[in-house]
Amino acid sequence: MARFTFRLPDIGEGIAEAEIVAWHVRVGERVEEDQQVADMMTDKATVEMESPVSGVVVELAGEVGDQVAIGSALMVIETDGDEAVVSEEVEEQVEAETPGVEEVVETAPEPASAPAEAGAQSPRDVASDSGLLPSQEHKEEASQHRQILASPAVRARAKDLGIDLAAVKAEGDRLRHSDLDAYLRYGQGQGYHAPHASRAREDEPVKVIGMRRRIAENMAASKRAIPHFTYVEEIDVTALEDMRGDLNANRGNRPKLTMLPFLIVAICRTIPDFPMINARYDDEAGVVTRHGRVHLGMATQTDAGLMVPVIRDAQDRNVWQLASEIGRLAEAARTGKAKSEELSGSTLTITSLGPLGGIATTPVINRPEVAIIGPNKIVERPVFHGDEIVRAKLMNLSISCDHRVVDGWDAASYVQAVKKLLETPVLLFAD
Repeated sequence: MARFTFRLPDIGEGIAEAEIVAWHVRVGERVEEDQQVADMMTDKATVEMESPVSGVVVELAGEVGDQVAIGSALMVIETDGDEAVVSEEVEEQVEAETPGVEEVVETAPEPASAPAEAGAQSPRDVASDSGLLPSQEHKEEASQHRQILASPAVRARAKDLGIDLAAVKAEGDRLRHSDLDAYLRYGQGQGYHAPHASRAREDEPVKVIGMRRRIAENMAASKRAIPHFTYVEEIDVTALEDMRGDLNANRGNRPKLTMLPFLIVAICRTIPDFPMINARYDDEAGVVTRHGRVHLGMATQTDAGLMVPVIRDAQDRNVWQLASEIGRLAEAARTGKAKSEELSGSTLTITSLGPLGGIATTPVINRPEVAIIGPNKIVERPVFHGDEIVRAKLMNLSISCDHRVVDGWDAASYVQAVKKLLETPVLLFAD
């Protein structure tokens, strides 16, 4: 029988290796040509790998979280024969790899099939014997009307808590621990009684892989290498909020405006007077590049972790164009459809927690940039206007800077310039 070695192709310029973030096949399973078999993550994006041939998987390069060098074997596929028998050695490998792999529980009973010839095992038989296919016990747990995708850890926790997975709503494409948490909080009205609050929850080791690992590495490198300082200023956005309300009331088919497009316009308008803010620092070469164009990174929370899609040439866009691009990029990031070039090349980053923004934040710089801006939530408070007390909408604006490149005076002066535009919003539209 012929064996085909599928080697990891070059999936990005300058990439030497990629991390396995998901396997979609297991040893002993049959794959078809062009079938998705794995997700590989580089520094810039996650790439779906497809099988170039049909056959039975006999070897995989490693486990989720392992690094695979470009050009090395990703998987080995046995290409001859539709009913290839997996060796005992491979069966042992399958059993070793089964924990941690997500299970799909089929909800409808399978139709009876004709008995196989004595002594013959199909790849499905081998997989079933090895624990790869769902057991009858798991099938009985499932809903009669839909499939349930969940990891063994989530399934075991649900069983321990007495939760019927069919009653739990998944926020994504599979059930996660967060979905169980939400069910415990809000699902009691459906007949479920949560365990007593004093019940201890078992420790849960979680391997740091994929996007979470990239975030951890990047943030650690940023804090090690960059001497951060953060400046926070209060801004009265009462007039701006009134203007935003008027524009939204007459927007027609255009996207709804949030605070973010106005802030971006103010950021871009003030950059020419403070070029040290829109810069990248190559500390190895000892060179600071002050960029003439603003390629604004937009920190976006996704199920996989924090991603930073980039608004190209933000200085050339008006508030409506910015609102449209913000929505498009955020959706692409959250659905995993953002392209590699949309996730790199930023010169300055903005990070916002929206209504969760808090009183003040101290954001971590997106290295090798030298600054990151963080708007906080808008609150209403009484303020003095001369001798009168009036109701005002106030927002704190944070900026973290690399003190090797940006002095405190420059950061404060820059934020004051942004503040002037936001507090007199007509200036945002003036030439």
